[in-house]
Amino acid sequence: MDSLSPNAGSSLTDEEIVAMVRAGHVALFEVLMRRYNQRLYRIARSILHGHEEVEDVMQETYLRAYAHLGQFAGRARFSTWLTRIAVHEAATRARRAPPPAGIPLVYEVEIPGADDTPEQEVLRGEAQVLLDRAIEALPRDERAVFILREVEELDTAETAAVLAVSQEAVRTRLVRARARLRRDLYQRAGATTAAAFRLHLEICDRVVQGVLPRLLPSD
Repeated sequence: MDSLSPNAGSSLTDEEIVAMVRAGHVALFEVLMRRYNQRLYRIARSILHGHEEVEDVMQETYLRAYAHLGQFAGRARFSTWLTRIAVHEAATRARRAPPPAGIPLVYEVEIPGADDTPEQEVLRGEAQVLLDRAIEALPRDERAVFILREVEELDTAETAAVLAVSQEAVRTRLVRARARLRRDLYQRAGATTAAAFRLHLEICDRVVQGVLPRLLPSD
């Protein structure tokens, strides 16, 4: 019965695809996987550190989701239901073995600048490294909230549902995560608030040269 290609489902909602997969169009499940690979990767990386384990979690999440599609009742969004499976699987693995140290995380947080010069691209890359390391240093609970709220842009209610915590807990963890990131980024960059928006000498010189002649009496 699987006569539909994944391309045929690209414009369908998650729930429509789920219904069609349950009706026998199994190939359409690929649409869901490609639609949520990035999210599952990020949330698994917020809990685990090993790349192989993260991939295992992603695969196991999809396998479990497919096997239990009949239990998806539509009371929550499919994306919420799927992400909860991933969180549960990753947390279970994290409890079994502590994460190895020194493995960098890559969250691919978007930093604006599509038309950057080579120099700007270098600076963006360095900023990304600093941000990745700062996120990695967050406590796991805060890191998971930060990734879901700030990177995946879930709202407070959906984040709470995914993590099975209260909305107040989500708000508190997000506030703490943001504060830690600010402190950490300042420390890693060797910067302080006093260094923010520092005036470049070249700009300073131009301002002086533009104003001073107007103030001095002419001969």
